[in-house]
Parts: sequence; structure tokens; C-alpha cells
Amino acid sequence: MDKKIIINVGRQLGSGGHDIGRMLAMDFDAKYYDKEILNIAAKESGFAKEFFERNDERKGFLRSFLHLPYSNTGTDNNFYQNNFSQESLFKFQSDAIRKEAEKGSCVFVGRCADYVLRDFPNVVNIFVTASMEFRIDNVVNKQGVPQENARKVIENGERRRAEYYNYYTGKKWGHATSYDLCVDSSVLGIMETEKFIAEFIRRKFKL
Repeated sequence: MDKKIIINVGRQLGSGGHDIGRMLAMDFDAKYYDKEILNIAAKESGFAKEFFERNDERKGFLRSFLHLPYSNTGTDNNFYQNNFSQESLFKFQSDAIRKEAEKGSCVFVGRCADYVLRDFPNVVNIFVTASMEFRIDNVVNKQGVPQENARKVIENGERRRAEYYNYYTGKKWGHATSYDLCVDSSVLGIMETEKFIAEFIRRKFKL
């Protein structure tokens, strides 16, 4: 595909957004970034990847920072010299997202990519939702969570995700006004939902 496009996928926990993102990347010959962006941010910032993993789509990370190694370099002073903060982690991650987006077609899952790349051309923002029953089944099957605990896992995970997104973007996570398309994957199933989204993207960009 000659035209570079950027697809940002927001998702409810258990909705299949990760799988849909991977399939979209294959359909549009694009690079896929989910947790991969954390490794890139860690490498370029010099901080240990554990900092980014603990901070991943959640606020309040610094309460537990003393339990982690300070940096990839092993020098404790690096922590202070770089004026380390949760906001600096977000900046490193955002810089990594922008840098990768400049290289070619990409699919980014979560991590406020729709906000970070808001000024880039040829961007489409998708939000994937699903019924609670559908999401509970996915969490049970994919994460091995007991049925009776799955709803709580979803609710806690989504609360953290929403707090993170709302804090850094000034928008409301999952609100339709933030996206070009919101779709319920439990209606058509994950594979057919991906096809539906792909057709929407082709029409949007006249591909």
C-alpha cells in the first residue's frame, strides 16, 4: 500500500481490541504496536522497561517506584538527573509513538495514541467495545481468570485505563466524540468486526 495511514485502536478490556489491531495491521501492511512501544520508549530514554510496564495506562505509578531498578545504565543518579516523574514517562512514550508513526503505516493499541498523533495526517481513531458477557468470557479464556473474578478484573482495569486517558488527554475515555468509529465486537464477533472496521478505513481513505 502506497498511502501511509495510522490506525489507533482504543478498547474495552476483553473486547478483542488487541486481536483486531493485529488483524488490521496485517490487512494494511502496517507495523503493530501494543506493549512493544514500551520497550522502544525504555531503550530511547535510558530508563528500565519496568518503569514503563508499571506505568502502562495507569496513574499513581510513583507510589511503588522504590521497588524497581532505576535505569538500564545501573546508575542510581540517573533517576534524579533526568527529573524523573510520571509525566516524563508519558513524554518518553509519546515521543516513541510519534517517531514510529513517522516511519510508515502503523497500528497503535491504546496508550493515548489518538491524542498523541492528533496532528498527524491520515489518522483514524477506532474504539472497540463489547457486552460484559462477551468480555468476561474473553478474560476467562485468555487470562485464565476465574469466572467469579472476571467482572472485577475488567472493572478495575478499565477504571485505571480511563483515569490515565482522561488525565493525559483532557478527554473522556470511550466517549464517541473522541473517535471516528465506535463498534461493538460482540455483535459480529472479532473477525467480522475487523472486516467491518477495515472496510470503513478503506472508504475513509479511498484505498
